[in-house]
Amino acid sequence: MSPPATTLRQAVDGGGFTWLAGIEDTFITAPNPRTGRTLDEYELTGHYERWWSDLALLRELGVQAVRYGLPWHRLNPEKSRYSFGWAERAIERLLELGIEPVLDLVHYGVPAWLEGAFAHPDYPAYVEEYAARVAERFRDRIHAFTPLNEPRITAWYAGRLGWWPPHRRDFRGFVEVLLAVCRGIARTTAALRSACPDALIVHVDACDLYEAEEPALEQEAEFRQQLGFLALDLVSGRVGDAHPLRPWLLARGATVKELEERQEHPVALDVIGLNLYPMFSLKRVQRRRNRLRIRASSANGELVERLGALYHRRYARPLLISETASEGSVARRMAWLDASVAAVSNARARGIPIAGYTWWPLFALVAWAYREGTRPVSHYLKQMGLWDLRPDALGALERVPTKLVERYRALIAEGAAGVGSVAISRDP
Repeated sequence: MSPPATTLRQAVDGGGFTWLAGIEDTFITAPNPRTGRTLDEYELTGHYERWWSDLALLRELGVQAVRYGLPWHRLNPEKSRYSFGWAERAIERLLELGIEPVLDLVHYGVPAWLEGAFAHPDYPAYVEEYAARVAERFRDRIHAFTPLNEPRITAWYAGRLGWWPPHRRDFRGFVEVLLAVCRGIARTTAALRSACPDALIVHVDACDLYEAEEPALEQEAEFRQQLGFLALDLVSGRVGDAHPLRPWLLARGATVKELEERQEHPVALDVIGLNLYPMFSLKRVQRRRNRLRIRASSANGELVERLGALYHRRYARPLLISETASEGSVARRMAWLDASVAAVSNARARGIPIAGYTWWPLFALVAWAYREGTRPVSHYLKQMGLWDLRPDALGALERVPTKLVERYRALIAEGAAGVGSVAISRDP
């Protein structure tokens, strides 16, 4: 079966536009010490069993591409042993449907045998080996990859909050995990390019916009904003002597040698994926009862334009809305779909090179709190998708279409005309 046209590459190179969707693929294999629960979204939503019909939903939408996660822990269940059967079938089906996969290699979790997760000294080597195996397996069929989804959020939950392995709980832990995942991204990218020289690498991170509630907090807001850029800055070799967070990093465990290595071996940012949500991505820096607080504030479509302009100004690279959705009623989700697509159109009209839009997730996801809790899966469903998930009489999660399906299909049918044209350069 010949692969579909690499529509995302065409959009990036030629100023076109690609419509995508994605299936939530958080994989936390380590059991919660209190509840014993893991968090495998494909398992919890039944995607491992229903992948054939789930992928047919993408065809029903008419999307040209899909951000699709590979479960590293299943593909590589033991050290140096690989089993590609399930992934092979799913990817071949996507190609048969004419949908381009953008493979998401690591989404927060690692195989259970990798003790210490990102803190394992050989993590960069193991993730490089995994990426090389994937690239070799699919080199003639797959042309777009994400090495690791949201490095900053990975470092925050695994290194700062302690929710996920290696369960660090301070900023030293954050720096430790962030540096490890950035080393892994660099080695993964090299492995992908070795096997697939024409591969398009999509570097995806969570994008937040910080605003100070009062002038005295502007310095803290700026620090938080720089922290949001840090993963991309490290990967692309931008943390030199003049970087505002270099002293902060060195004071929290980073070494001069490590930072120089990142500078000396920068990774080219083919495309920057912006993960943004109206209920999460606008952050207010506040002071309440003499304590600093960072609170999410509800945002309108202007958030898309402001973040797009911010990242384009800093990196001068093509952008992709790699995740966005709202949560709650269909009306609320519909309002965000229309507002965010209109904002993409406005941004492109201003010359901001947004090459595609991804509604994420395709159907509802299971909240991360499931791993910490004890209630049934249905209690933790977040209705953010184009399809809702509803438990049937036996507890299986049925895919229930909403009016968003029809609306998204209509937007896709309009193609690039619906978001305007823009000249997109791949030169920095």
